[in-house]
Amino acid sequence: MNELSRAQIRDLMAQVLKNQDKELPADDAAQLREIGFRSLDFSELALRVEDETGEELNFDAPGLRRIATVGDVLDFLVELQQQ
Repeated sequence: MNELSRAQIRDLMAQVLKNQDKELPADDAAQLREIGFRSLDFSELALRVEDETGEELNFDAPGLRRIATVGDVLDFLVELQQQ
């Protein structure tokens, strides 16, 4: 499995936002609602991580409920790769 680093996932997240003419803030504490990062964007990001790693990410709705910031997204996706 080709695991992505937090920085690589952050770059992919920035690309997802850039496609919508939005910018990823440098602060990991930035609230997703404030930057316009929606559940559909999370799904696109997860698919990009899967494409890069060649592995399927398995996650469920309860795990997603705790995600509120940029850092939460990055931590969640890093953790998923390690399962």
